Amino acid sequence: MEKLAPHESLDLHEAINFKTLCLLKSKLMQGLVFDQELKALMQKDVEQSIQALTELQSSYELAPFQAPVPQNRPTPIVNGKVGKHIE
Repeated sequence: MEKLAPHESLDLHEAINFKTLCLLKSKLMQGLVFDQELKALMQKDVEQSIQALTELQSSYELAPFQAPVPQNRPTPIVNGKVGKHIE
């Protein structure tokens, strides 16, 4: 298995950070949305983002330098109640 070049590793790290922020925003915004179609679309985005992050993280193992990847995800608060973890 070949290692990624340093600039590729940084690009991948930036993509993981960006996708993580997008996931967090979509998941948290679901609590503010009342339209069921939009909420379903946002849930689909969350599921696709989780899949993309899983794939990106597996590629991250090829980086010559790594930062630890957190195993837990934020717990959203929806309607004043703590929801289940995003996994």
